[in-house]
Amino acid sequence: MDWEQILPLVPQALWESFYMVAATTFFAYVIGLPLGLILVVTAKDGIHPMRTFNMVLGAVVNFLRSVPFILLLFFLNPFTRLVMGTTVGSVATIVPLTISAFPFVARMVESSAKEVDRGVIEASLSMGASNWQIITKVLLPEAKPGLINGAALSATTILGYSAMASINGGGGLGAIAINYGHYRSDYAVEFVMIVVIVLFVQVIQELGTRGSRLSDRRIK
Repeated sequence: MDWEQILPLVPQALWESFYMVAATTFFAYVIGLPLGLILVVTAKDGIHPMRTFNMVLGAVVNFLRSVPFILLLFFLNPFTRLVMGTTVGSVATIVPLTISAFPFVARMVESSAKEVDRGVIEASLSMGASNWQIITKVLLPEAKPGLINGAALSATTILGYSAMASINGGGGLGAIAINYGHYRSDYAVEFVMIVVIVLFVQVIQELGTRGSRLSDRRIK
């Protein structure tokens, strides 16, 4: 174990893991948040039921969620190369990470929005609120604690995916664990990187828990 060679790589790897998670979470929510809301709105008990559309969209989301990330990573190599010009590196890895994460985000958003008290929605409808007003002024604000918790869970899942992506040339903490630990049979390096990743997860979870508590109107 050559720590003089490995330790200087850790800050850069930590930064790469951070921006992979941050960028992927952002793009996954850009796609997944509206999809999740559409699934709620168009459900049979939603404010604008569209059963066939909802079933088709739900099937597509479920299909994408069911594909193992490691297989999707390799399958998307041509698309990643087309979009990013390369399949290697942390920036390029954001493409398959986003495609893998947004269906998960969509279901997380759907679950959070479905927890909103139906009575609040019905009261808004009775006062003449439009569908858009219900989405922006009722569903999203009332579901905020769940959405924040869901974002933390999504980010930790993406962090795990980013570590797996290192096997295909991705960077971050996973790259050190694989390149300097696994391939060299150096279990000490693997163990240390696992500890760092676990600590990273704990920070994300703590931020999500605190953010959820601060946004929960029921405990104020």
